[in-house]
Amino acid sequence: MGRWFVAGLCLLLFPLAIGSGALVAAPVARVACPAASLPAAHLPASRAALAAGKQLVIVALGSSSTAGAAASDPAASYPARLQKILSAALPRASISVLNRGRNGEDIGHELARLDEDVIAIRPTLVIWQVGANAALHQTPPALFLHFVKIGLASLKAAGTDVILMDNQRSPRLIASPLDEAIDHALALAAAGAGVNLFSRATLMDTWRREGFPYRDFIARDRLHQNDRGYDCIAHALATMILKSLAPDGTSSHWP
Repeated sequence: MGRWFVAGLCLLLFPLAIGSGALVAAPVARVACPAASLPAAHLPASRAALAAGKQLVIVALGSSSTAGAAASDPAASYPARLQKILSAALPRASISVLNRGRNGEDIGHELARLDEDVIAIRPTLVIWQVGANAALHQTPPALFLHFVKIGLASLKAAGTDVILMDNQRSPRLIASPLDEAIDHALALAAAGAGVNLFSRATLMDTWRREGFPYRDFIARDRLHQNDRGYDCIAHALATMILKSLAPDGTSSHWP
């Protein structure tokens, strides 16, 4: 991908710095997460690596939701929690979850560093969270979809498994007229590329119907998730991943 092309993407999408000065939430007391009834992810590269006794290298790519904005501590970010959950579930496996989230980034910036920050690491799995800043900055959904397809094509060519993550349900995103369109674009991109979609929007809608309102998982800045939100997202992601890796298709009693 040429430097001029990458620079053009960043200028075209003009993402503003969101989250760098975000209000940091107070620690949230550990509360059990709502049930997450999720299908197994399709993770052939991860299964093969595990079967061969190789290290599972998971790269979390994204913006402030990945970096952990508004969390009480970096250890409360979803990638850090995912590392702890997967390592506890698979004690005989070597697992590394690398946080490559940067506050305020949009699709243009993430494409610009995709080769160096992600593909060069040769990950087994990439979890790509993208779209919140696109919704906030009014990026045209068709343009956003086009660039997501470019990123997914690069990741697939590298032979890594991919989980694409959509937006959280928070007041500032719900107020955006493009939030649903951006989530729809992500669903289209995932289906078109044959990669996994982890829908935070659908998951949080389900939790709300079960009596857990959005505010239980959202920080005081009305945008990012709080400690409980990050923890519960990590647990739900782990459910998808472990179901894929377990020989019998379940996440319990394995290895």
